[in-house]
Amino acid sequence: MIPKTTRLMALGAGMALLAACTTAPIPVSENFPLTVQPKVRSAGHWNLLSKDVVAQTLETLNKVGSASPLALHVALPPEPSPFDTAFREFLITELVKAGRVVHQSPDKALEISYKTQLVRHNSPRPHFVPGGLTMVTAGLYAAYGLRFESMDAKLAGGLGLAAAGDTVASINSGGPTSTELILTTTVATGGRYLARKTDLYYIEEDDSSLFAALQAAKLPKTVKVVGP
Repeated sequence: MIPKTTRLMALGAGMALLAACTTAPIPVSENFPLTVQPKVRSAGHWNLLSKDVVAQTLETLNKVGSASPLALHVALPPEPSPFDTAFREFLITELVKAGRVVHQSPDKALEISYKTQLVRHNSPRPHFVPGGLTMVTAGLYAAYGLRFESMDAKLAGGLGLAAAGDTVASINSGGPTSTELILTTTVATGGRYLARKTDLYYIEEDDSSLFAALQAAKLPKTVKVVGP
C-alpha cells in the first residue's frame, strides 16, 4: 500500500505540472482550421476566375437595386500586367453573355475595377496532405467491416474514398507556393462601394511576372561631358 505522504506528494506534483501546462510566457501557436486555396496555373483558370467574379458581382448589384439596364464599364488598371489585360477581356465577355450592357468608355456607366497584389513569403511552405491518417484508418476499417456488410463500415469506406480524393487533389495541384495573388474587384459610385470581392490564389513563382504591373524600364541617363 502506498503511504499517504507519498500519495500527497504525487498529487502535489501532478497539480504543479497541470498548473505549468496552463500558463505560458507568450501565446502558443496553433494552426487555422483546414481550408483550401486554388492555384492559378493557366489562362483557362483566368477565365474561370472571371466567371466567378461576374456571377457574384451581378448578384450583389441585383441585391442593392442596380437594375439590369444600367450600363457597365470595365476599367483597365494603370500599367496593366498580362493578366490584367486578359482578365478585362474575360470580364467583358462574361458580362455581355450575362445580358448586361457594357460601354467601351466610362461615360454614363457604372465602373467595374479590379486590382491585383502579389504576396511573396520567405518562410518555407509545408506541403500538408489533408486526410492522410484519416484515409488510412477509414480504409482499414472499411476493409475489415465490409466483410460483415455493416452500414458503419460502408460509411467508413466512403470516408476513406473522400479522404483519398482530397489527397490526390492536393498532390496533383503541386502543393502550396511561396507566392500568392490577391485579386479584388470593386464596383463603386459616388464614393460608395456597391459591390466588392476579394479572393486569394496560389501561383507558381515562375509565373509571377504575368501578374506584375508592367513598368517602364528606368535606364540610367548618360551625360556626355565635352571638354573645352
